[in-house]
Amino acid sequence: MAAKTCLHGGVFSVNPALVKVDFSSNVNPLGISKRVLRSIQNNLNSLFSMYPDPECRELKKNLLNYMDTDLDAEWITVGNGATELIHSFARTFIRKKAIIFNPTFCEYELASKRMGADILFISLKNLNSDYKSIIEKSKDIDAIFLCNPNNPTGLLVSANSIIKIIENVDSSTKVLIDECFIELIDKDPAAYSLISRVKEFDNLLILRSLTKSFGLAGLRVGYMVCNPKLTKQLSTNKIPWNVNGVAQMAGILALKDLEHLTYARLMIKTERSFLQREIKRKMQSFTPRKSDVNYFLIHLKNKDSTEIRDYMLKENGILVRDCSTFTGMSNDYIRVAVKTHEENLLLLDALESSDK
Repeated sequence: MAAKTCLHGGVFSVNPALVKVDFSSNVNPLGISKRVLRSIQNNLNSLFSMYPDPECRELKKNLLNYMDTDLDAEWITVGNGATELIHSFARTFIRKKAIIFNPTFCEYELASKRMGADILFISLKNLNSDYKSIIEKSKDIDAIFLCNPNNPTGLLVSANSIIKIIENVDSSTKVLIDECFIELIDKDPAAYSLISRVKEFDNLLILRSLTKSFGLAGLRVGYMVCNPKLTKQLSTNKIPWNVNGVAQMAGILALKDLEHLTYARLMIKTERSFLQREIKRKMQSFTPRKSDVNYFLIHLKNKDSTEIRDYMLKENGILVRDCSTFTGMSNDYIRVAVKTHEENLLLLDALESSDK
């Protein structure tokens, strides 16, 4: 399958001056916690004038408390957002071939191709029932990428299905599970996350981000949980001070304000149901797809995703994600984030004006 350019949403994917509300980025609809923001503002002077801890020791300590596991700091690698860690993973472990389920986050593909690797794309549609064929195709594979819940579909994969893959591929094949959105799902994240199983598999790496769950998109904080042997290998590609002091403090404080995350999850569940119900009730050209998280796909009937994005942006200042740039997708889907009720009403108005 031909690769597409790795593009992302966000206000800088278009003319920023046109964007009133960005529905193309899937972050916590509440943004950063006000409590966290006040604390950062009170400490800016010291943060600006002092080099950050290159090992992120205090942040790792708080991550361990947050994850509530018996791991220690040697199991954690912290990065300048999850994307840095994806590329570090590829530089460290990928040489010849990788498996990527599609459609999914394009940085897996970009990072693998930068290493000169061939990519085997496999559709996610039958993952739960067709894991045997995935295992059969994993011979001589350096790495397998799996996003759970998946971006852009918003759908979860059962932990048992993933475990079956890990158990049956060669132990030399690294399996990266991207759980960057798992804290924003409707269901209990612990029932789907594999962090509690990471000690069982030396080839398993779990990727998480504070960007999405805690609204720290501009500060870039991500972390990876894996066997200390893999952590040491990853460290060979890490630059000094890769996570700045403000980002480290924001991460530490955010992990202590879990009420913010809890409230956001409740809002997401309510508002996603509201949006999908109203789209189904009022519109002919747009069909919302099932999702387990804070974003969902909308199928377009006789519409072009790029044209819809541009029209809504120009006429309403509403930016949605054009999914035609995802490998494995065409121009009949857009993706929207779930935001506050007031913002979601603006999205509905923009969709209605486009439903002609």
